[in-house]
Amino acid sequence: MDHFHKLSEAEAVINTPKQEENEEEVDPERSMLHRPLLKENQTLSSNSIAVVGVGAKVSHIESLDYEINENDLFKQDWRSRSKKDILQYIFSKWLLAFLIGLLTGLIATLINLAVENIAGYKLLVVVEYIEQKRYLMGFAYIAVANLLLTLVATVLCVCFAPTAAGPGIPEIKAYLNGIDTPNMFGAAPLFVKIIGSIGAVSAGLDLGKEGPLVHIGCCIASLLGQGGPDNYRVKWRWLRYFNNDRDRRDLITCGSSAGVCAAFRSPVGGVLFALEEVATWWRSALLWRTFFSTAVVVVILRAFIEYCKSGNCGLFGRGGLIMFDVSGVSVTYHLTDIIPVVVIGILGGVLGSLYNHFLHKVLKVYNIINEKGKLPKLLLSLSVSLFTSICMFGLPFLAKCRPCEPDLLDRGCPTTGGTGNFKKFNCPAGYYNDLATLLITTNDEAVRNIFSINTSDEFHIFSLTLFFILYCILGLITFGIAVPSGLFLPIILMGSAYGRILGIIMEPYTKIDQGLYAVLAAASLMAGSMRMTVSLCVIFLELTNNLLLLPITMIVILIAKTVGDCFNPSIYDIILELKGLPFLDAHPEPWMRNITVGELADHKPAVVTLSGIEKVGRIVEVLKNTTHNGFPVVDIGVVPPMGAPNDAAELHGLVLRAHLILVLKKKWFLQERRRAEDCEVRQNFTSMELAERGGKIDEVRVTKDEMEMFVDLHPLTNTTPYTVVESMSVAKAMVLFRQLGLRHMLIIPKYQAAGVHPLVGILTRQDLRAHNILSAFPQLEKSAGNKRGH
Repeated sequence: MDHFHKLSEAEAVINTPKQEENEEEVDPERSMLHRPLLKENQTLSSNSIAVVGVGAKVSHIESLDYEINENDLFKQDWRSRSKKDILQYIFSKWLLAFLIGLLTGLIATLINLAVENIAGYKLLVVVEYIEQKRYLMGFAYIAVANLLLTLVATVLCVCFAPTAAGPGIPEIKAYLNGIDTPNMFGAAPLFVKIIGSIGAVSAGLDLGKEGPLVHIGCCIASLLGQGGPDNYRVKWRWLRYFNNDRDRRDLITCGSSAGVCAAFRSPVGGVLFALEEVATWWRSALLWRTFFSTAVVVVILRAFIEYCKSGNCGLFGRGGLIMFDVSGVSVTYHLTDIIPVVVIGILGGVLGSLYNHFLHKVLKVYNIINEKGKLPKLLLSLSVSLFTSICMFGLPFLAKCRPCEPDLLDRGCPTTGGTGNFKKFNCPAGYYNDLATLLITTNDEAVRNIFSINTSDEFHIFSLTLFFILYCILGLITFGIAVPSGLFLPIILMGSAYGRILGIIMEPYTKIDQGLYAVLAAASLMAGSMRMTVSLCVIFLELTNNLLLLPITMIVILIAKTVGDCFNPSIYDIILELKGLPFLDAHPEPWMRNITVGELADHKPAVVTLSGIEKVGRIVEVLKNTTHNGFPVVDIGVVPPMGAPNDAAELHGLVLRAHLILVLKKKWFLQERRRAEDCEVRQNFTSMELAERGGKIDEVRVTKDEMEMFVDLHPLTNTTPYTVVESMSVAKAMVLFRQLGLRHMLIIPKYQAAGVHPLVGILTRQDLRAHNILSAFPQLEKSAGNKRGH
């Protein structure tokens, strides 16, 4: 297994010395196996820290095998598939897409029902205490309730599924980029994510359920594709088609889009989110299935919302989902309104990049705290919960009571409980507390209140400023604690607050409603922090249900993203860097065109190759003394059809570590050095077995006599690995590596002739990362710095 916590991914090594097949004594290559995998100061290095949850170090992370392994068994299995099998495979894909959408929609409904009712009834009791002037009891109740809910979420994350903490979206991006983050998509993270999200959001913490819903959708997709949890997998015959990383990647892409749709009721936005933000690899067939999944989700959500409107769901009557429907409102703006729109975009980019910068600093501190053990994680979460409760309960007392407009008295002003824009809190009859309207409520209700239109006099600028400052602080200190959390909702609330403030300031000069200012500012802040464009625009368009907002929303988002890119990366890229996940960016650095893959190969240790017919002892030694995941198979002394000399070498392909371990476990050994018959191979191996992840070499027991036997690796070798010529630039190789979703890329010599070894080296993910290359080529760092300076 390749371990990212080591200094390099050891699959990538080069410069193979010749090896005689019958050589009995220890050769130079064997002794090389016991050397360090990297040469000090001359070889490629990698980040030594890898974290999946906040403060949870990961020691075993592998790349994923998205490439089709075209060995003899795969070809035989593919040829044996009938038309019925192919139709069954296609039908199964659509069935799984349907089930992903169905289950994600049902779980999203369950989470919304639970959050709205738990948080809603909790707040009703608090409001009742306040009306009775029992303020101390009211605070004690809300503080204890929030602490208990936070405690449940934190204990579940800390003790049962550390990978369920946080949003999960950075890890999903890494997985779809080709990095296997362990324990991210199992049954335990799914369960903890559901219960933890309910607890954390109900506790009033400044976080949303949108990010966790994306992770939940991916967990459902992964579990469906592999037939359940690892220990209780269903071995149905039709599921064998999905027992590979390639098809599981497609299912998880469907799950991510279904999760976004479940969060915002935005089917098109969900598809575009998967395409723009998380997926590295895409094709038209995947587009159709993701859209089908989101369509199923939105049908489920709409059905439950209609059912709950009659009051059958407790406090979930208004839907419990973020909604700002202005389809029946006439939205008007003029050419002069472009100026405030541009200002909103610039502010969104600046504030978004500032939020990213400070959140980066906070997460570094949290990593140090969380590394000290479970108790510090628990205390940190409870401290944040207590601080949040103090602010939520205490700050509304700083706001002045405002009289209700005479025409609003008949429409429920003030509101004593439940939903509404005019919360009475501690005010006399006929008055309301505008800050309590935003704080003493559920998160979704707060968004609807601050997005509300035709309420230009509802919120005072002092209350909005206080609300904005509070949510900036809470947004920074809450994200990173050991609970399931999302970034969407805190950023929406922060953005909408400064949008309202700007709307009040610009009211004499513009026709745009303050509620629309809030929507535009929320979109700009999300674009400035997350750097989403198309998907974000469509999500807000589907939230508002008004096409007239499209032009100004597009302008705001484009400006905010452009401004934000001038300062720092997106928040998800920052989290990926903090976690130490070797994510490959879409665009190579310009200086990567100044170096070839052959030059890169010269800075790596010698490659470890195997013969087509190899000794068992040699295989065991290689597996025990390296962490390589793939080994080139090179045959020496091959006579090509054109009649070249006997010492010609042939690059037969690449054999995977998992397949070698499977051979040793099955003890498929030959008494003599010979090629195995096809019938022998088919009797001992199936394509399903080859798709399974291999175990560890430590689990294999081989006797001394078996060490002298042989294995024919030809039937298990991928005969069509991706290769590049040694003269190709690293920039071009990186684009090819990323777009094809590779794990290994073989480098072949530019000139092929007798006596020239057919392999120069292997490139893997770690070798193509910018900081690894710069560590091996310091002179490139100077040119890179000069270009950044200009």
